[in-house]
Amino acid sequence: MNWIAVAGTLAAACSMISFIPQAWRIVKSRDTSSISPVTYSLTVLGFGLWTAYGWGLGEWPLIVTNSVCFLLSAFILCMTLLPQNKKDAVAKSIDPESR
Repeated sequence: MNWIAVAGTLAAACSMISFIPQAWRIVKSRDTSSISPVTYSLTVLGFGLWTAYGWGLGEWPLIVTNSVCFLLSAFILCMTLLPQNKKDAVAKSIDPESR
């Protein structure tokens, strides 16, 4: 594997993994007060567009990486926008032992 493939693989892994701690923190704490809905809206839109771009090029690394990032950032955005009782229900369904 050449250095370009290694760099791309590591970048994809870092991008996808980077949303997991935030999503898990939200499930555990159910607190999204510090999350900017505008920022996450742009993030979700960006990942959606990157996925479409990758699809148009037929580039599976772009499609897979950006689809995973899209789903994780969309989850964070949805949890940010939900009223507290719905946020609690979603978090409870993901982790019944939380809170």
